[in-house]
Amino acid sequence: MNLHKISISAGTIALILLLNACSTWCGQDRPEVTATYVAGKVTLDGKLDEPAWYKTPAYSLTHARKQFRNSIPPAQKYFSKGVIEEGKVRLLWNEKYLFVGFEFTDADVIAEGETDQLHHYSLGDVAELFLKPENQTWYWECYVTPKGKKTAWFFPSRGMMGLPSSLSKTIALKGLKVAAYTKGSVNNPWDQDRKWTAEMAIPREEVEHAGEKFAPEVPWLIFFGRYNYGRNLQWRDISAYPEQERLDFHTHEDYARLKMVK
Repeated sequence: MNLHKISISAGTIALILLLNACSTWCGQDRPEVTATYVAGKVTLDGKLDEPAWYKTPAYSLTHARKQFRNSIPPAQKYFSKGVIEEGKVRLLWNEKYLFVGFEFTDADVIAEGETDQLHHYSLGDVAELFLKPENQTWYWECYVTPKGKKTAWFFPSRGMMGLPSSLSKTIALKGLKVAAYTKGSVNNPWDQDRKWTAEMAIPREEVEHAGEKFAPEVPWLIFFGRYNYGRNLQWRDISAYPEQERLDFHTHEDYARLKMVK
């Protein structure tokens, strides 16, 4: 009798654990990222010096929990205290745009990509945005670099990621606007820089073109990434928000839910 009770108890516990895990994996416990409504004009100059940017929450980019599990011991030690140079992201919105502001501490700003619509993550420092309707398969991936260069790709689904049809040389969001500002120089590893900041203006009407309304009442997911290069770093540093279990910017299960507040 006691063994029977123990068996039922163990099974119940296992079921509870499974349900809790499913709740997390299925996105029920997603973090929220708040975008604050702004009534006035947002000047897109990359400087983030308007008061509205500092009245909306800031989110700090971090490493994935298991990002360095298989790295060599020196790398594990080097990154043991987290990202080497701090990165933050903030959001605003109005009737036409979702505005994204990036702020990165950076002692050596590197950006070797000279044109738009490149794989800028392999060419130097870059800020990335991923935007996806929660109930659809399709999503957007957008970049801005310290030189104010941009990339925007549209993926019909994660299962089509990497195909030439998704990685078009023509920018997918024609109305995407970006700007960047650097306190220091770009591509001079021998001087001391301080930081770089950037802004994106995502055209709301255009991101709806595949059929999902971009509005506060419709659930959308959002994710941010950073590639950081530099002479002062022992290794390239990649960070993101929200925090992930394993580093993969296309893991939609880790994306935050966007909350547009007015």
